[in-house]
Amino acid sequence: HSMKIKKQMIWVRFTKEGIHKFPAALTEPELSEVKFLGYDHRHIFHFKVGIEVKHDDRDIEFIIFKRWLESLYEDSTLELDFKSCEMISNSLCDAINYKYPHRDITISVSEDNENGSYKEYTNEDI
Repeated sequence: HSMKIKKQMIWVRFTKEGIHKFPAALTEPELSEVKFLGYDHRHIFHFKVGIEVKHDDRDIEFIIFKRWLESLYEDSTLELDFKSCEMISNSLCDAINYKYPHRDITISVSEDNENGSYKEYTNEDI
């Protein structure tokens, strides 16, 4: 092919059940329409996680990466409860960066595959 590859990444998807709340919804007047979010409520959190790989033969294997990510929540290394999608994303990124340093990472976290956040993380100097 004639195009230059800027970056190679793989991605995996998985889901986890969690309970969270948005305490400011109970007290902030501009959030009165969604006051119910201030109380504990359940979601199925949907994750899509991308990580930079160094070559076409994949130095991180999909299934192994996915199983490792899921294990972070099974053994309570990371918690979903009472965090926003953005906070969940940041905590997950820290864990991934510790195990797989110096790689760009993308993380999408949504509530019930309906609303969520997307972040791109890089180790490049900004």
